[in-house]
Amino acid sequence: MDEALARAWITAVAEAVRAEADRLTDLDAAIGDGDHGVNLRRGFDAAVAALDSLEPATAGDVLGKTGTTLLSKVGGASGPLYGTVFRALGKTLRQGGSFADGLRAALDGVQHLGKAVVGDKTMIDALSPAVAAYAAAAGAGEAAAARAAADAAAEGVRATVPLRARKGRASYLGERSIGHPDPGATSTALILDILAEVTSGDVTARGSAR
Repeated sequence: MDEALARAWITAVAEAVRAEADRLTDLDAAIGDGDHGVNLRRGFDAAVAALDSLEPATAGDVLGKTGTTLLSKVGGASGPLYGTVFRALGKTLRQGGSFADGLRAALDGVQHLGKAVVGDKTMIDALSPAVAAYAAAAGAGEAAAARAAADAAAEGVRATVPLRARKGRASYLGERSIGHPDPGATSTALILDILAEVTSGDVTARGSAR
């Protein structure tokens, strides 16, 4: 990933989150605090603004700055979690690691922070299979790996629907958390879908990208 692709990814994510903010908030209202979309929109808009003054930069700098901005601007659990994802990606790339390495570091960081595993009905249900899918497809090229990760994340979101939440605010609802997709898994899949589209050159304006 180079600087231009990293910037395009974050810009497109901000557009997609802006378009999907109400849906993400509605999902969160069903089993959480009801602020997920609003918080992510604020954070990614702030990240785009912060990147405007980041010159010159590498892809690692872009993603690291995104993570730092999300940590400071996004409320609730999303700030630390997504901040950790992008800071880990940025640090790995700055140290010469691959994007697959960065995704693994991001997953490790999020799991260390939230103590969640697959099946707990959290963003890990989308992120963990996505990391594995990206690594498995990396030999086929960046675009193929990103699409494999996005597809695995989407399947992970679907798998959260019948689960009873075991972590986070949703866990307080017990059986009532069953039947709803996890909001964090949903936004994780959205971010990875945008990565696949940007990497393949398919992004148009989406208020979103498709």
